[in-house]
Amino acid sequence: MNREELSELLEELHDRYNRPEFIESDPISIPHLFAERGDREVSGFLTATIAWGNRKAILKSARRMMELMEWQPERFVREASTEDLARVERFVHRTFNGTDFRTFILSLRHLYDVAGGVGNFVEESYLRTGDMRSVLAALRSEFFVPDHEYRTEKHLSSIAKGASCKRLNMYFRWMVRNDNRGVDFGLWERIPASALYLPLDLHSGNVARSLGLLDRKQNDWRAVEEVTEALRSFDPADPVKYDFALFGAGVFRGATIE
Repeated sequence: MNREELSELLEELHDRYNRPEFIESDPISIPHLFAERGDREVSGFLTATIAWGNRKAILKSARRMMELMEWQPERFVREASTEDLARVERFVHRTFNGTDFRTFILSLRHLYDVAGGVGNFVEESYLRTGDMRSVLAALRSEFFVPDHEYRTEKHLSSIAKGASCKRLNMYFRWMVRNDNRGVDFGLWERIPASALYLPLDLHSGNVARSLGLLDRKQNDWRAVEEVTEALRSFDPADPVKYDFALFGAGVFRGATIE
């Protein structure tokens, strides 16, 4: 396959999967349940955090999260009482348990205290550095300032340790991109889509390798940089739009997200 053919294939796959009809079966459907920016930011962050495994189980667990937060995720993060927080400790999704959920709520509250919310924190971090890699590091560092159990740290990937940061990059895609397709939200207008990195996982990595876009065998941060740079050569302004192409072509063969 030559470069022109590959470009046509990527565009065709992007067009096929970047459509509202795929929202219902995707984790992005959870923040789509809300109209307000804050609710979308909080619900999106928490949903992305647990987005691995069986797709139906992810959606069921994310809805359970929203139920425990009384379907007002931003208000709950900012105002939940001690009794409210005790209630969320019933939650469990695979290795993410109620203690982790409570910690994430309090860490999101901390981001409201220091920056007015996760969205403002990410945007302001980007404006200071112009580099989403620095944003990923800063977000994780600030997120774990409040007291927490060490085990909870595994649920927010560390770019400093070379992790692909798949779920955070997916969340950033949801919040930043705005192509008027009705899928991503375009809430964080101070960050250009050109700055984003691909949410690389098992499925998208395998498709990228089969198309000659990625040589590295591990799905780590070096692989993220390699494949994102390859995709930028096809669309410098919006390379991560091809997440729809790579992920869609991989995951819709099955029903799991890794």
